[in-house]
Amino acid sequence: MIKLRIIFFLLFTAVNVTYAQLSTPEIAVLKTNLVKAVDNAKLTDSLFTKLSKLPNKTALVTGYLGTLEALKAKHSWNPYNKIKYVGQSLKTMQKAIDMDKENMEIRFMRFSIEFYTPSFLGFSKDLAQDKKEIVKHYQNGNFGLADAELVKNVAKFMIDSKKCSPAEVKILTKYL
Repeated sequence: MIKLRIIFFLLFTAVNVTYAQLSTPEIAVLKTNLVKAVDNAKLTDSLFTKLSKLPNKTALVTGYLGTLEALKAKHSWNPYNKIKYVGQSLKTMQKAIDMDKENMEIRFMRFSIEFYTPSFLGFSKDLAQDKKEIVKHYQNGNFGLADAELVKNVAKFMIDSKKCSPAEVKILTKYL
């Protein structure tokens, strides 16, 4: 009986360690580095390598990987690679959304990727749905684990995108 308890405890501990992706401070640093990676190809590659090695990725980590794939497209000079990275990015983002359909941050990451991708490439098919889901979070005041700064920045981006109706802008403006 004691051996069974010890085995159960070790198994439980191993599962928790395996799923303990990134701590809150590590996520804060990652978010800061993602902003810097917009203009830094080497940082993009190093963050992508680091996150790719994590086992049992959470939906949020998967979303960050999708964002980094989009940044790889931005930094690539080869048009073929740009299209390849954007396509892979959107597949990764869909995987993240499938893992957590209610995560506003993941929806926003995909919205921003599709927003900045030229529409003639055909990669912007989820803009309306993501906008609807993001606005729904603001309407319900349901932001999950998103901090106040992220909530404000997403609202500002959505308003500045000019993709929102006047009624949606009114909802978002409450959070500026």
